[in-house]
Amino acid sequence: MRFIIANEFYQQMIAMPDHTPDCYVRPGEFLHHMYIDGVKYAVAPAVIDCLAEAEAKNDQEAIAHLRLHKLHFEALLADAERTGTLTEDVTLLGDAPPTDEEAIPMTGNAYIPRVPGRWEDLGLDLPFIFDLALRTVYNRGQITGGELANSMAVPFPIVNPVFQAMRKQSLIDIVAQRGNSGDASFVYAIKPPKGEDALRDALAKTSYVGPAPVPFTDYVESVMAQTIKRLVVTRRSIQRAFEDLIITDESFNEIGPAINSAQSIFFFGYPGNGKTSVAERITRLMGDAIYVPHAVEANGQIIKVFDPIQHTVIQDDDHHDVTETVLKRGVQFDQRFIKVKRPTIVVGGELTMPMLDLKYNTVGKYYEAPLQMKANGGIFMIDDFGRQQVRAMDLLNRWIVPLEKKYDYLNTITGTKVEVPFDQLLIFSTNLDPHQLADEAFLRRIKFKIEIRDPDEAQYRKIWELVCRSKRVEFDSRGVDYLVQKWYRPSGRPFRMCQPRDILDQMMSIAKYNMERVNFSPDLIDAACATYFISSQKKDFGAKVRME
Repeated sequence: MRFIIANEFYQQMIAMPDHTPDCYVRPGEFLHHMYIDGVKYAVAPAVIDCLAEAEAKNDQEAIAHLRLHKLHFEALLADAERTGTLTEDVTLLGDAPPTDEEAIPMTGNAYIPRVPGRWEDLGLDLPFIFDLALRTVYNRGQITGGELANSMAVPFPIVNPVFQAMRKQSLIDIVAQRGNSGDASFVYAIKPPKGEDALRDALAKTSYVGPAPVPFTDYVESVMAQTIKRLVVTRRSIQRAFEDLIITDESFNEIGPAINSAQSIFFFGYPGNGKTSVAERITRLMGDAIYVPHAVEANGQIIKVFDPIQHTVIQDDDHHDVTETVLKRGVQFDQRFIKVKRPTIVVGGELTMPMLDLKYNTVGKYYEAPLQMKANGGIFMIDDFGRQQVRAMDLLNRWIVPLEKKYDYLNTITGTKVEVPFDQLLIFSTNLDPHQLADEAFLRRIKFKIEIRDPDEAQYRKIWELVCRSKRVEFDSRGVDYLVQKWYRPSGRPFRMCQPRDILDQMMSIAKYNMERVNFSPDLIDAACATYFISSQKKDFGAKVRME
């Protein structure tokens, strides 16, 4: 808690045109807080004056709020007097302002998958490694030892003893040599008859080929080590992440703590106000990269986790061709993992219940991880909630255990369950009334319920400025005056965050058709709005809508 005691700041606070409705008793009343460089302070002289005003009005709600502030201030004041730290030049009591490092905390991920030193460190049984190597050789026909190790994402010196053991058992054989990299340049092929028999058994289990899977226990350890719970969002850092989005300080004060909770958020509000855009910018606050395994081995079953569609790979000096790095430089992390940005997975009306469980590939005989497993360490957003092909209550019930216990149960085709960590920020976003979608018991499990509100006219105009700048169109405030006066005020049409972008896109399309430069002429504005807004006048076109 921080109290400003200098009267000059009280005068600055009074002179401010806008105040964030933060912990004020009611927005716009009994103002006693101010923000300096994103840091919140209680202004002691304002607290005293507001309390006197509240007592004069017999406003019990305000009195209770302000008296508690006054008690805290008096305690800090008494402590400063007792310790002799209250001097004439002191302007602040309580906590010191945050340092730059505290105001914008670093989000570096300290976890790095350890490079295995021997094949036993892979955490996989020798027969399992034999099978993977046999399938890889079979798929390629002939393959060098270096290429085989590269395909399995394992350092060649680690698996070379395994290849030699396979040779001794007459499963593979050297048929040629390519290059001059020693054992890594030997070319291997399946050796009949033992190799063919072993290959047949390996293919009967699964046809998976690729990086060697990571043991499930190692996967759980990696998720816990890279948990989103360690991420810290401050008022200053969130403002930077949202600098290209017009959003009120009131919304910042709701969204920031929700991110720090690393639990669940329910965004609701009218369509077009940027609920999805808010979720996308939350990802910027996560900042750092994480390591995701290509695949996981659980009870002998293979689960593919890395998804090139859902995960954004980070290419840097840490990730190289396995053969090159082992022979020349040495690898920096276990190449069975891949370095990616913290994932942001967004699904909408296409979401079905089977998409939230393990998907078995009947041909390849391996599993694909569900969406929420791929989202570990990041964000999983269910957009347009309530309009999925599955009932809203069924979808909500699916999340009860993960939200409460922080782990999820996934089903295999044999009926066994796999307990998977659930470490992600789960976001629901809807244009519907939350009370129509869920009962009070479930809403209680969602920790933060945040309404994304309509912008006011001042914010609407700022959005126009941002959109014009991004599209390199000259902004004309007089044109926006005309737009508001004709297309909003007469009908009481509400402002939406998306409208400036959409209307400007219409204007640009019409300008191309008219072979003219985009400008804020009344003709161009009217033409764009006429095809963007739907008239409120009811019309009968003769057809009937079936709502079944």
